[in-house]
Amino acid sequence: MPNDNQVSAELTDANVTDILAAIATIEAALPFVISRPPGDNNVMLGEKSVGFDEKCATYMTSSPQFIPGYVNPAEVLKDRALRAQFNKFLPRLNLLAAKAQDTYDVVGNEMMMADLAFYNSTGDAAKRGITSAGDIHDDLATRYPGRSSAKPAPATPNK
Repeated sequence: MPNDNQVSAELTDANVTDILAAIATIEAALPFVISRPPGDNNVMLGEKSVGFDEKCATYMTSSPQFIPGYVNPAEVLKDRALRAQFNKFLPRLNLLAAKAQDTYDVVGNEMMMADLAFYNSTGDAAKRGITSAGDIHDDLATRYPGRSSAKPAPATPNK
């Protein structure tokens, strides 16, 4: 049987402490970040809109008389500068988060494959009459994801 283990690594408690400290440092540098409510995925300035924003920036500078009174030009400049700063680190941060999530998922899959192999082994052993394996298999069967732990009701004959 081939070894499908994609991730073989360890993190020490000191590693985890260092990672948490690094995350805390990033969080401290970004005290103003917000979370949007669930379902709010409205992104008006996506990749296709950057050119529009750049032209607006030029025109707002050259023709400020057309800026509505409710638009604060100083805040718009701050937003543009902040977005430019985010563009310097956000791609790497997103990539790191995606890689961490992928690694976490793969490690979980590897664990589940080992769990299923063990579960199936206890089932095979139980079929061969090894009582202790049957007890383990029955206990695990009640926790097996995606399977009902209830035994099906006996079929009733049609009248």
